[in-house]
Amino acid sequence: MVFEQFYLGCLSHASYLIGSEGIAAVVDPQRDVGLYLEEARKRGLSIAYVIETHLHADFVSGHRELAALTGARIYLGAESGAEFLHAAVRDRDELVFGRCRLKFLETPGHSLDSISILVTDLDRSPEPFAVLTGDTLFIGDVGRPDLSKGKNAEEMAALLYRSLHEKLLRLPDDVEIYPAHGAGSLCGKQLSSETRSTIGKERLSNYALRAATEDDFIRLITSELPERPAYFALDKEINRAGAPLLSEIPCAPALRPGEVVREQEDGAVVLDTRPAAQFAAAHVPGSVHIGLAGQFAVWAGALLGLCTRLVIVAENPESILETRIRLARVGIESIVGYLKDGVAGWAREGMPLEQTHQISVEELYRRLASGPGSVRTVDVRRPSEWAEGHIEGAILIPLHSLTGRLDELDKARPVAAHCKGGYRSAIAASLLQRSGFQTVFNVTGGFDAWRACNLPYIRAQQATA
Repeated sequence: MVFEQFYLGCLSHASYLIGSEGIAAVVDPQRDVGLYLEEARKRGLSIAYVIETHLHADFVSGHRELAALTGARIYLGAESGAEFLHAAVRDRDELVFGRCRLKFLETPGHSLDSISILVTDLDRSPEPFAVLTGDTLFIGDVGRPDLSKGKNAEEMAALLYRSLHEKLLRLPDDVEIYPAHGAGSLCGKQLSSETRSTIGKERLSNYALRAATEDDFIRLITSELPERPAYFALDKEINRAGAPLLSEIPCAPALRPGEVVREQEDGAVVLDTRPAAQFAAAHVPGSVHIGLAGQFAVWAGALLGLCTRLVIVAENPESILETRIRLARVGIESIVGYLKDGVAGWAREGMPLEQTHQISVEELYRRLASGPGSVRTVDVRRPSEWAEGHIEGAILIPLHSLTGRLDELDKARPVAAHCKGGYRSAIAASLLQRSGFQTVFNVTGGFDAWRACNLPYIRAQQATA
């Protein structure tokens, strides 16, 4: 039996290929499905089934793409309300191919249509060796319960508690757990970086499973939920309808500098995906920087939305293609073009350039020590990161809420943005510059560098004392 996990780090997303005797199923596919086709080809498998553990909200699924390319049938929980042809599964339904048996469990709570999938290799044992838990049970966490339109978070949390305790936690301790997401996903609060676990390990170590009662569980998982990007609801509807094929998305044309300016004047946003140091050295005025490394598509969706018209500035032609694919993974398809020959081409035509000041943590410390009004430090990390330690005098404005809280800052006063390591602060610095702040610093190395240099900060125990 073939059992293969594919982990897409930029979306913290796990998908699976399960095969036996020439037939395969793909579970929770990403939008660009070539990796499944290639792996199936190498293993001599024909993809006959595409299974979604639920209609995902944080990325656009490749279910329609994969079905169109292979003729596979799509399977979804019966409560999905999907608008395309599919097989609706109910509790205890089974799918058998070769020596593989998949049994479906309805496990609502993260969403009403959530299912988990028991996986049995009949050559190994008549009992399941693994369960694919989707967004119901993560490693170290459980799915967030506040994404349903029809029920509130408390009602969904109650359903989740019953799904966990009446179904998943009744499985033997040695059953392996394979979820749909890992650390970095906004579908939970504190997901582990591990990509597999067991029922027994989670029973002992998962904070959410240690709640003594259902009421305790509801209070625990509905408190301090992470931000919910606006594009989540849109992605869910795209998945409900079935996303357009990637081949149907038109290629973006090359634009000369003058054309880029006209697009900006017409409301388009220039999105610069180059490394932060390159953006800082020279960029198109008014650009938003989101580096192609890291969780690029997540931040593009959260900060720009799915419908904003974009002009792309990239490091090279390969990066333009990668940008298009990554944006499509979260449903962003409104790319009107890319800057021909990049920033070098812009400069050759004598167009103006902007820079972003980079500042080391030592220089920031010296500036702060010289006087409290010398620079305003903005921490764009999440509240949980801030609580573990932060720079004295800094203000916490998480990156996802920065543009909505700019009025809390003085545009005439120098502002230094920092995060954990520098990725998010580079984004923040570009947003501040674009909004008219006169002097903006990006703190290189972030809070990790601050601590590594043994500079003073407010520790968690001090903050709560």
